[in-house]
Amino acid sequence: MINVLAQGGPLLWIIIAGGMAALIIFLERWFHIHRAKIKTEDFVNGILNILSRRNIAEALTICKETPGPVAQIVRAAVTRFSQPPAAVRQAIDEAALVEISRLERHFGTLATIAQVAPLAGLIGTVFGMIRAFAAMQQKAPLVPAADLAGGIWTALITTAAGLIVAVFAYLAYNLLVAKTGSIVLDMERSANEISGFLAGQGAANDDPARNASGSAP
Repeated sequence: MINVLAQGGPLLWIIIAGGMAALIIFLERWFHIHRAKIKTEDFVNGILNILSRRNIAEALTICKETPGPVAQIVRAAVTRFSQPPAAVRQAIDEAALVEISRLERHFGTLATIAQVAPLAGLIGTVFGMIRAFAAMQQKAPLVPAADLAGGIWTALITTAAGLIVAVFAYLAYNLLVAKTGSIVLDMERSANEISGFLAGQGAANDDPARNASGSAP
């Protein structure tokens, strides 16, 4: 196997390095996204129950101790508990931008590897064929098979390696995008629920009839 890989030339090792980088990125992002996934419905319902008792400090503590972007979205909203709905929504949008950026970290690198790997393999193929034709030109009309084999090996090995790395990186990228999309959907649902709840709380606090009845002897 080592002898076969050696036939691939310098471009093969560049492709292998890209494949290792893609694997590391995929594993790191996979575990990060896996940790970020929580039972959103149970979490949001628990926070809403706590907020209904006006226990804001406890809600903030739970959000702080809970991993994942959903908790940070809810926390951003809770920090604006007594503020107008527009301020709550702005805080949610700002937190969402930060959390989505964290989720999609290194996605661009993974996509770049998926695009560049087959091109690197194609370059290796061209170099291999140039090497083979150079041998044919130098030793024509009787060209030993061994002189042609080196260039052909380079062409085939780099092509195969580039395609393998590209397919893996492309599949890994799309899998991570799908996982991230699921979390972003949870973020949107949680944002709508918490913002709607806080808007209702603000309307209740501003209701003159309720305030009057609550202050009546």
